[in-house]
Amino acid sequence: MKLLVAIDGSDNSLRALAEAVRLGGQLKTGAELVLVNAHDDIAFRGPSQFVGKQAVDEYLAELADHELKSAVGAAQASGLKFTVSKVRGHVAEAILQVAGGEHVDMIVMGSKGRSALRDLLVGSVAQHVLSRAAVPVLLVK
Repeated sequence: MKLLVAIDGSDNSLRALAEAVRLGGQLKTGAELVLVNAHDDIAFRGPSQFVGKQAVDEYLAELADHELKSAVGAAQASGLKFTVSKVRGHVAEAILQVAGGEHVDMIVMGSKGRSALRDLLVGSVAQHVLSRAAVPVLLVK
């Protein structure tokens, strides 16, 4: 079974990973994890005109590495096979694209991520994924 786990560096995303590891460990055939870190880069289009696209790309790459650090350590410690995907674009859509491209069997994610205020104003990433996913979605509190 292939489990996509959305990782944004929040405690909720790490709890989602712990649940995916728990589920994966219970399977007789084992499981594979796909750790996905997504960033919406639309807000950086304006500033990239002033600091340069390369500076924005480097910043987002460093941010993704920082947010994934604990998750990668936990995935390594689990003994499960895993891959890491760093993507950009609308966060929920990016997660769904990776899910489809990787042919995952389930998406596991925290119910709240790094941007609760944004979720109130724009709509929850988890809600968007839940409503549009072609596979089961497990939301972890």
